[in-house]
Amino acid sequence: MPYRFVLASIAAVALAAPALAAPLPKPALFGVCAACHKVDKGAPNTIGPNLFGIGNTKAGEVPGFAFSPAMKNSKIKWTRANLIAFIQEPQKTVPGTRMPFAGLKNPKAAEQIADYILSLK
Repeated sequence: MPYRFVLASIAAVALAAPALAAPLPKPALFGVCAACHKVDKGAPNTIGPNLFGIGNTKAGEVPGFAFSPAMKNSKIKWTRANLIAFIQEPQKTVPGTRMPFAGLKNPKAAEQIADYILSLK
């Protein structure tokens, strides 16, 4: 009997996995970001790099985008904490970045945007 329960539990988790991988809903304030950034898999870079799949990657490594030397040399990994910091204060987080955005001062909004970006995989 316990064996069947274990198998049923494993099957339930396996079936739920695709739902867990779905991106979070796009936050309303992401519209500011969307002016320069695409977020769809395979979408071209525009004024800014495509943000699809950047979670936990090294900053400045989106293929085909001309990053500033500051971003390429930053050694930042796009963790939740680093994304939030960059969204709030791009110039302070990566001095010399070419990103012309002054920053989003609302911490909750910055967290929502970071969580949304991290869900894009």
